[in-house]
Amino acid sequence: MSKGTVVLAYSGGLDTSCILVWLKEQGYDVITFLANVGQDEDFKAAKDKAETLGAKKVFIEDVRAEFVEDFIWPALQANAIYEDRYLLGTAIARPCIARKLVEIARREGAQFISHGATGKGNDQIRFELSCYALYPEVKVRLQIPEFYNRFKGRKDLMEYAQKHGIPVPVSPKAPWSMDANLMHIRWAGCIFFLFLKQHAPADLYMMTKNPEDSPNSADVLEIEFKNGVPIKVVDVKQGTSKSSPLDIFSYLNLIGGNHGVGRIDIVENRFIGMKSRGIYETPGGTILLKAHLDIETFTMDKEVRRIKQGLGIKFSELVYNGFWYSPECEFVRHCINKSQENVEGKVQLSIFKGQVYILGRESPKSLYNEELVSMDVQGDYDPCDASGFIRINAVRLASPQPAQSSLSMELF
Repeated sequence: MSKGTVVLAYSGGLDTSCILVWLKEQGYDVITFLANVGQDEDFKAAKDKAETLGAKKVFIEDVRAEFVEDFIWPALQANAIYEDRYLLGTAIARPCIARKLVEIARREGAQFISHGATGKGNDQIRFELSCYALYPEVKVRLQIPEFYNRFKGRKDLMEYAQKHGIPVPVSPKAPWSMDANLMHIRWAGCIFFLFLKQHAPADLYMMTKNPEDSPNSADVLEIEFKNGVPIKVVDVKQGTSKSSPLDIFSYLNLIGGNHGVGRIDIVENRFIGMKSRGIYETPGGTILLKAHLDIETFTMDKEVRRIKQGLGIKFSELVYNGFWYSPECEFVRHCINKSQENVEGKVQLSIFKGQVYILGRESPKSLYNEELVSMDVQGDYDPCDASGFIRINAVRLASPQPAQSSLSMELF
């Protein structure tokens, strides 16, 4: 008798293929779900493999459009960057995938969900927190002693795959793991990632060219924003344009990737406490971040933007740690979205040899006053007022300061 139905977030790789067969061994009916979030994938081959391995049903869902509109765009509005460098491509995709996973689980009456995320990484937390938030009654059939006692590492998984006739996709020429979606590609998992001094292999990158091999002439783009998100991109040289969210992002990936934009090699702090090394390629996201920062700065009030910057940092931490569906993240997203009401206009930029250069900008909501900042026109500004402003701010600086030693003694 079946122990119940599990919906497995399936990729077709070593881990999830072994998990599929193992769950069946344990007595579960397994439904697999593969999300198309923009990765280069043979979806038919993955479907055929899942059916061959015994999946009761196989769902493949194209969620690219909602990934851009519901997840990437809010991250762009927030200027979301984790620890000053990482644009959160994997972290943003997880709640998108989890939402569809839960939708299928509810529709199919499944009591359980499962995934292939490692016990040491962030993704297990992101998947499970999202699923519990959206489907509180669901249970996870993976993070249990029976599984970890059986599979202590990739060697055990490889042996299990060979024993059960599961095709192994990892080749000796490409031993690293890859997480790919429309937003980025993340590289990790190879032995060289453990040695921080060792440079990444030149043939590792797939989404971006080496900037040295990129075109010798720049591409010039104009990106139009409304409410803090792009609504149109124009290729100035080609005279072509894109206007749907998915088309805009895909085109910026193409242009940015061709010029080697968006490569980073970083060490980051995982939510569970350990540091890890990752290499990321985020071409389109990097272009949009540069453009959005520019349009936002001259259309948003200074103090509002100062508060919004703090909210952006908080948003990035919440998303990285898996709390997209938490009440605090919903509140922060609402506040950030409110801040974007006047972030409207056009930014002209060039893409060249791994860099994004801002060329100019315009906006009907601009707070920039040409007359006020002019060195040749006084306008409504009285320079004499600056003297009083400076004297007031100097009061604190001109006051006697206690010696550091005496201050330390008083404190202790």
